[in-house]
Amino acid sequence: MSDLLRTPLYPLYQQYEGVRCIDFGGWELPVQFSGIQKEHEAVRERAGLFDVSHMGEFTVHGEQAEAFLQKLTTNDVTTLVPGQAQYTLMCYPDGGVVDDLLVYKLEDQHYMLVVNASNIDKDWAWLQEHMVPGVSMTNDSGETALLALQGPLAADIIGKITDTDISIIEPFRFVQNAEVCGVKLLLSRTGYTGEDGFELYVQADQAAAVWNGLMEAGADQGLVPAGLGARDTLRFEAKLPLYGQELSPTISPLEAGVGMFVKLNAGPFIGHETLLQQKNDGPARKLVGIEVLERGIPRPHYPIYAEGVQIGEVTTGTQSPTLKRNLGLALINSQYAALGTPLEIEIRGKKLKAEVVKTPFHKRTRTSKTPTQGADQA
Repeated sequence: MSDLLRTPLYPLYQQYEGVRCIDFGGWELPVQFSGIQKEHEAVRERAGLFDVSHMGEFTVHGEQAEAFLQKLTTNDVTTLVPGQAQYTLMCYPDGGVVDDLLVYKLEDQHYMLVVNASNIDKDWAWLQEHMVPGVSMTNDSGETALLALQGPLAADIIGKITDTDISIIEPFRFVQNAEVCGVKLLLSRTGYTGEDGFELYVQADQAAAVWNGLMEAGADQGLVPAGLGARDTLRFEAKLPLYGQELSPTISPLEAGVGMFVKLNAGPFIGHETLLQQKNDGPARKLVGIEVLERGIPRPHYPIYAEGVQIGEVTTGTQSPTLKRNLGLALINSQYAALGTPLEIEIRGKKLKAEVVKTPFHKRTRTSKTPTQGADQA
């Protein structure tokens, strides 16, 4: 896999005996360090540390930066204040999704966009295609590493190695030039696991020092390094969409169940007209949770049937590590989306009984406000 891209933290992987790397969208990334189940449980109960440095970071600034992003993204950028982040999407004119991303407002008319790794080149080209005078962009992806510390003990762990008052950082808020392990970085209370947590944006050449410092600080609280496998099962249980599965050029935000991040009253943005019409008519398809009632695990693209007719397919599915149930997310015809609707799923040539069930599959008990949507995706 020598031709694959590697993050600045790749040299650290080998210190973990059980690490296994895979080709993930052209990157050589760890699918696990000690086992997906163990890492998943650690994040749900204690904390896990993810290397998500393959994500893309763009800086957008200039006197027209806010207006530019307001036209390109579905959420309302004008509501942001410096130090606040926002989950949003970029859409094509037909309502399909270019990408989902986070927008960080660094200061007035100065933003950072965090995009999915598999879409860095596509997103950059899309933004450049719609560039206007008064806006400048830089692609900082190669110089920026991203670590995600996630789990109920995340705040306790990071509090040991920073002078920043963690308690004042609310969900989707961040502090620039926070010092963690003696390194200046951007510290954000965001994540992609359904748990409390932080994302740390740091210069690539300083990432190893921060990783090692976090692991040392969390050693007595059960912090473990976590890979792509646990990241996927965690976000799945929390019903956080993954681009290429729940979101794509052929799936709209309204179909995918993230319509709350489409501010139709704040437009117009690219795709606004189509999405407004889709909202008024009601989307023809809907993302739902399903449970297989017989022995079988749903996997992406497995066909879903109702009344003998195919009505959609699975987007993500697995045996939930937390609930030990065979669960999936499926995009199906809206008329069959009601809870309890009987379905069939085709698994290895056999149609097994299934039904529509409530989502998210896992929702943590919150004692304070915590993030529910984050950037560290594909």
